[in-house]
Amino acid sequence: METKLLTEHYDKEEFRNLDGYKRHGGYEVLKKALKMQPQSIIDEVKASGLRGRGGAGFATGVKWGFLPKNNEPRYLLCNADEGEPGTYKDRLMMEKAPHQLIEGMVISGFAIGSNKGYIYIRGEYDYPIAVVEQALKEAYSAGLLGKNILGSGFDFDLDVYKGAGAYICGEETGMISSLEGLKGQPKLKPPFPAVQGYLKKPTIVNNVETLAAVVPIIKDGAAAYRKFGTEKSAGTKLFSLSGNVVKPGNYEVPLAYPLKDMIYKLGGGLKPGRKLKAVIPGGSSAPVLTAEEAEKALLDYESLAGMGSMLGSGAIIVIDDSQCMVDMLGVLTHFYNHESCGQCTPCREGTGWLNKIVHSILEGRGRLQDLDLLVKVADNMKGRTICALSDAAALPVISFVSKFRDEFEFYVREGRSKVKGTSYAEMHH
Repeated sequence: METKLLTEHYDKEEFRNLDGYKRHGGYEVLKKALKMQPQSIIDEVKASGLRGRGGAGFATGVKWGFLPKNNEPRYLLCNADEGEPGTYKDRLMMEKAPHQLIEGMVISGFAIGSNKGYIYIRGEYDYPIAVVEQALKEAYSAGLLGKNILGSGFDFDLDVYKGAGAYICGEETGMISSLEGLKGQPKLKPPFPAVQGYLKKPTIVNNVETLAAVVPIIKDGAAAYRKFGTEKSAGTKLFSLSGNVVKPGNYEVPLAYPLKDMIYKLGGGLKPGRKLKAVIPGGSSAPVLTAEEAEKALLDYESLAGMGSMLGSGAIIVIDDSQCMVDMLGVLTHFYNHESCGQCTPCREGTGWLNKIVHSILEGRGRLQDLDLLVKVADNMKGRTICALSDAAALPVISFVSKFRDEFEFYVREGRSKVKGTSYAEMHH
């Protein structure tokens, strides 16, 4: 069963516009929040155990607490870039409930003492951008944004900024660079954005789902939110289920929900006659789980980290026994090679080498020592760069090659896929 804390009214067309949103209690929580002390909002979010829903899983209230106690202007940025392959829950949230995001942002802005926010949306999201911009217009007209919101004396302005299709701009400092009109390249930390971010001012960057979750937390309190999930992974989370399942889609469940229930109960299981082979549990940069691991996995930050993978953005990609792991790794290495911003040598060169080596295997020119070479190159890419893209490319390679080595060895020896029986050239011509 799903637990619809955020998505309860997503099936109602009217929830997208202001009147419909208000009919379901919209902006009542904002009224409550504006009467609270900003610090008590931060404390409530801290107590709720809410963690960043964009992938890193960092404690939201703690992040807010890093802001310096000074009088500089500060910015609240919503990261709606959602470039992680397999992830599409932020898109759903913006399309179905833009006011939920806006309400969460005004409350968060009030809490951290920010008067200006930006929603950075990935360039491919034409429709969500239109929906969010329409909702902003409605909110401004109703006095829910702009000067003296609801007579509280608090001012907050919000704009949409459209990306141009770069995965790297989902990394918070890369996003800030892009927002400043610079090349979308990550910056060295420290200084962290909370101290010196957008325009060198204190800046908080949170994901769409994180900001929307502030609404139920302030509405019902931290204790009510903590009824879901575990001590360290509190609350509910949206998961984007895709791949070889009968019913792909977004599902909201409490954290620590069993992965196998996600696949077989909510996702309707595999197509008839197919067996589970592997699962990528947290977006394409999360190391792959074997079918045996997936049967035991729980969907929370600690449980997946304990299995050597990660919850990430919550994108679950299900792989059945009709899929060739070598072919799939070729898709991933191509993606990370294409999306590296080229700033750091280990990533710029490493992603290219991973892609070349995997494709040489696919094209029938592979050697058995290439498998160890792949792992060696990937190992040398980890933890040596400004941002985590290098690791995001390296981790899937290591996990695919080590857990499905027989498929890779077969492909090298036979020049064709063990599963599909065809070569890369035959599959792609």
